[in-house]
Amino acid sequence: MPADLVPVPGVLLERFAVLGVDVERVLRQAGLLRSRFKEAKAYLTTREFLALWRALETGSGRDVGLRVGSETLPHQYDVASMAALHARNLGEALEKLARYKRLTCPKDLTIERADGEARVRFHWVLAEGALPVRLLDATFASTLGLARRGMGRPLVPRRLELARRRADADMLTRHFGCEVVFDAPVDLLVLDERALDERFVTHNADLLAVLLPGLEAALSESSPHRTLADDVRTALRRKMSGERPSVEKLADELHMSPRTFQRRLKESGTTYQALLDEVRRESACRLLANTELDAGEVAFLLGFEELNSFTRAFRGWEGVTPNQWRNSERRSA
Repeated sequence: MPADLVPVPGVLLERFAVLGVDVERVLRQAGLLRSRFKEAKAYLTTREFLALWRALETGSGRDVGLRVGSETLPHQYDVASMAALHARNLGEALEKLARYKRLTCPKDLTIERADGEARVRFHWVLAEGALPVRLLDATFASTLGLARRGMGRPLVPRRLELARRRADADMLTRHFGCEVVFDAPVDLLVLDERALDERFVTHNADLLAVLLPGLEAALSESSPHRTLADDVRTALRRKMSGERPSVEKLADELHMSPRTFQRRLKESGTTYQALLDEVRRESACRLLANTELDAGEVAFLLGFEELNSFTRAFRGWEGVTPNQWRNSERRSA
């Protein structure tokens, strides 16, 4: 598994304060000491980092995530974002973000091209439960801001899909300039595929020639820590939208035969079915807790052929039916 370290710029707390956030309250609520942020970078675990962003969801402006993401300046970018900003075009920029982001924190980025669209999705590998909505806002706003800076012009997405209940629709629509869809199966920033070919005015081949060898060396050193099971989980999460991917399809995507695929999973102490159940359980709980999708719709998105099959599986995971689990979560909240 990737190292559980998230580098956080020490100036982030100052940026929060400028946006009217009560920083001391946020730190207390997150269980973090101010002294952790004295250096140029603080290194938090995923749990601590998400606790910091969850603490922002009370007592701060609802636009704090959008502003943190969109107002980031180039000199504040991490190395993955720097490489992306100086790429030849938007498609290459997103590919560089996807390739190098794991060097800066345990986060995956995937870009799926289909039906004339480019669907951009982020996944925190070590996160438990739903991501804080302000962090998601900041992530998508930062990605769009980088694309607009690279193109040198406004870029309007086709739509923003959010796996949460409807809230702040007007604010999000104003910021992103596009349709915002709530109760989605996953969080996606959807772009016109043609935009991927547009050249970046910030392209700098000389700077990339300096940056990329070091990034590739670091990537080579870190890659042994990623397992086949990690890759299977990532692939399965991408497909939790009405599809039950077969062993054959997953094996082909990972460039191996079905026999080799299953043998290597067995050697690592797991199976395809165990990983599928793990991802389905995680996805089911996230959707039930954070959206208004009914149990039947969740069952479809997870690839179950009928609601009864999903209900039996969920009862095996959590000991209660999906609706009972959701009602319990809402009472707790």
